[in-house]
Amino acid sequence: MLQEFKEFALRGNAVDMAVGIIIGAAFGAIVQSIVNDLVMPPLGLLLGNADFTDLFLVLQSGDPAGPYPTLAAAKEAGAVTLNYGLFINTIVSFLIISFSIFLVIRQMNRLQRSKADETPAPTTKNCPECLSEIPIGAKRCAHCTTVLE
Repeated sequence: MLQEFKEFALRGNAVDMAVGIIIGAAFGAIVQSIVNDLVMPPLGLLLGNADFTDLFLVLQSGDPAGPYPTLAAAKEAGAVTLNYGLFINTIVSFLIISFSIFLVIRQMNRLQRSKADETPAPTTKNCPECLSEIPIGAKRCAHCTTVLE
């Protein structure tokens, strides 16, 4: 069983998958930073200095009772909250990641289509008399000796 696991783990697909997962996790952290540090602050300014991380509804007050100025204060008091601001941040992160993946896949499809369009030039032709395959530059058929134009 250990030998089978070793074969599986060392196959190219498993290693490629592991690299993809690691890069994906790092990419997710970068996108999360872009959303929290670059996208949401200007969006919050446009919407009247709203900080999306502090948009929440108190479902049950903690000790001391609310209102709470920030989500951190509500959590510290032990309040039960519905954090729709964090949900908005997560949706924006998802949209950025989805759009990035779309761009990568679109580029890969474009490259595959360009490779498929590049058909190689023919290197052989058929003799009109005996229909044998001969080199494209031949002036006489090697099979029937017909002179070719």
